[in-house]
Parts: sequence; C-alpha cells; structure tokens
Amino acid sequence: MARPIRCRRICVEPQYNSFSPYGIKNTEQVVLMVDEFEAVRLIDYEKRTHEQCAKQMGISRTTITEMYERARTKIADCIVNGKTLSISGGNYALCDGSAWTCCGKKCSKAKDMDNNQDMDSNVEKISIIV
Repeated sequence: MARPIRCRRICVEPQYNSFSPYGIKNTEQVVLMVDEFEAVRLIDYEKRTHEQCAKQMGISRTTITEMYERARTKIADCIVNGKTLSISGGNYALCDGSAWTCCGKKCSKAKDMDNNQDMDSNVEKISIIV
C-alpha cells in the first residue's frame, strides 16, 4: 500500500495560470502542478538547493528531486513541441507564515504577522502609559 501524499507548502501562487506559443491557437495542453511550479521557482529562480527547497515545502529531498524532474520535462515538452503550459492542481497548502521552515525573511505573510504583533504590543503599551 502506498504512503499518503504529504501536503506541500507553497509560499506564492503563480501569477499566471498558462503560457502558450505566440500566434498558435488550440495547442495540446500540458498541466504543471502548482507544487511542481513551486519547486522550479525555488530551485531555478531563487537559486535554492534541493534540500533547502524540500525543507521549505515540508517534504523530503527525494520528493523534491522527482517533482523538479517532472516539471522540467513538462516545460521542455512545451518549449520544444509548441504546447500550452497550464499551471493548476496538486496537493498543496498556501503558506500562512507561521512555520519556522517557511520562506523566512522574504515571506510577506510572516512579515504581516510580525507587524500585527508589533502593532498589538504597541497598543498595549499605549494603554498602559495612558
């Protein structure tokens, strides 16, 4: 019996949900899962190691490597064969900024939580002074 798939932590949802070759309509579609997109974003765009990426997403390094290889194959298929790349689906949860293995200082959600806590503590300090 296979192990259940762990939910992957995603820090940022994709801004775009599809890409297609310019001037070509109704091409075959390849689906890139959101968690595969996140692996490519972290490894290729943010220049993280597979281990750092795995830690941030809350899964094993071998799982990241498998996801990353699948994603690169799908992206290459789209580029080489002129297919539409659609980004959707997958087993993931959007980061809420609370995990210590989160994206850290770059995490806007974690910064928002810190700012809200600072504002709450300032309100308490002001009420004590007054």
